[in-house]
Amino acid sequence: MKEAMPVLSAGAGLHETLALLTSQLRPDANHKEDMVFLKDVFSERSLSYLMKIHEKLRQYERQSPTPVLHSASTLAEDVAEELQSGPMSAEEKELLHLLTSPHLKAVLSVHDTVAQKNFDPVLPPLPDDFEDELDEESVKIVRLVKNKEPLGATIRRDESTGAVIVARIMKGGAADRSGLVHVGDELREVNGSSVMHKRPDEISQLLSQSQGSITLKIIPAIREEDKLKESKVFMRALFDYTPLEDKATPCQEAGLPFKRGDILQVVSQDDQTWWQAKKVSDCNLRAGLVPSKQFQERRLAYRIKMGSLQSSKSPKKAVYDQGCDKEDCDCEGYFNGQYIAGLRRSFRLSRKDRRGSSGEAYVSEQNDTEFLTYEEVTRYQQKPNERPRLVVLIGSLGARINELKQKVIAENPHRYAVAVPHTTRLKKSHEKEGVEYHFVTKQAFDADAQNNKFIEYGEYKENLYGTSIEAIRSVQAKNKMCLVDVQPEALKALRTAEFKPYVIFVKPRIPESRRRRSAATSPGGGEHGRITEEELQEMRLSAQQTDQQYGHLVDRVLIKEDTASACAELRSILERLERETFWVPVSWVKA
Repeated sequence: MKEAMPVLSAGAGLHETLALLTSQLRPDANHKEDMVFLKDVFSERSLSYLMKIHEKLRQYERQSPTPVLHSASTLAEDVAEELQSGPMSAEEKELLHLLTSPHLKAVLSVHDTVAQKNFDPVLPPLPDDFEDELDEESVKIVRLVKNKEPLGATIRRDESTGAVIVARIMKGGAADRSGLVHVGDELREVNGSSVMHKRPDEISQLLSQSQGSITLKIIPAIREEDKLKESKVFMRALFDYTPLEDKATPCQEAGLPFKRGDILQVVSQDDQTWWQAKKVSDCNLRAGLVPSKQFQERRLAYRIKMGSLQSSKSPKKAVYDQGCDKEDCDCEGYFNGQYIAGLRRSFRLSRKDRRGSSGEAYVSEQNDTEFLTYEEVTRYQQKPNERPRLVVLIGSLGARINELKQKVIAENPHRYAVAVPHTTRLKKSHEKEGVEYHFVTKQAFDADAQNNKFIEYGEYKENLYGTSIEAIRSVQAKNKMCLVDVQPEALKALRTAEFKPYVIFVKPRIPESRRRRSAATSPGGGEHGRITEEELQEMRLSAQQTDQQYGHLVDRVLIKEDTASACAELRSILERLERETFWVPVSWVKA
């Protein structure tokens, strides 16, 4: 015979009720495990708070206090209006300030809600033909409270049955937070209005226009899906996305706009076409729809095939950082007594010569079409025992990044260095092997080039120059941060787990005025005298082309207004690289 539960007095509290639970354990149960379980439950601080709240509510119920006024908010508004109708004393002004403050208004609003007992949900009455209408199917009445935010769910019409089905629940939205609406549920009514014969766009409009309380009549899915698990997949966006301009999105209002370079946390990849994602560091907890990597790649491939989109591999060669204007310049110089050799200006064409054939640079070619969609990333911080990251500088016309690099290295040669380049030219009397250059024969240079030992190389006045991978490794082996400036085409070859490059795009600040600039306001710092509007336009075009073709590989853009401020900013970046955390491709970080 089943033992009856002891009868509690009317005034028994929750503590007393819970205390009797231990005496009702079944004799054949594992008494020790049950006791441990109950002890853990009762020791929870949250349960203690709930018990105190319960006691307070019981006490309130027994006392049954009667509110003096059911509309304190209205009275406060009337008093405030009366005070403003005439001249006010200091005390009256203070009272008006209190009555119109948001916090007091909120307190009075809550008081009125409790006094009028408007906090209990009121469900609409069920229709008389309810059972016949649903053919004995289970029905669920869901009442949600939302402000101006979207409901956080998308719908579709089942092609075979014609039913309106919940197609997607957005992570963090009102529907998701309620836990009452699930993917696959059939939607029958919204606020008492049938949706059986409405189009999906009409239903979406009905849902979006509903403010405050919204009541849904739902036929639960036969098999409810589990709640979305928080994903740890992070993607760097390699393109700009505006949902309102995307006609393919299932719901433009549910789309998540983002810019190239934004870090997205992908919380769901269940749909092969549309992912759910949130922007990292965004205060908005709701997820939005973004095109999946596969879907975006298919769209880009189709657009390229139809000719409406140019391939990411441009047939035109961008105009890059200008070279030295001196005809015999090897761009070598002394800074603070430290001899520093520059490579790239030796074979990079100067502004006045770049249309000729006096020099040309070569980098490895990438023939495969690259679709710029997303790149999976993770956080990375350099460890004390790791080699410093490679710092890669690229520049548009007029940036003069070699000068910038040399000045920073000259200020701290013990921490920063350049990769010593190779050359086939004859050694000068003051030069030392392995200091200014590695001097090699043309045969040896050609062999290294054939074996892809150079990140880039070029010819200038019948002499070959090149920066080798081993030269970079040699700098890093000394625990120094290696700074290289390369043509942007070389970035792909350098983006490896070994180097973990941090790419800085340096471009000059270009004035917008059309009049000729004086040397003091020229982007190059004044060494080239006056700059014409045509030259300024070339600088703008160079920066735009570099950003368009290689901006997705850039970690930081440095606007160079003058050499001093640019050096200070570059030093700050280099110092942060050694102590802060950055987003890098997941392939660069070993598990």
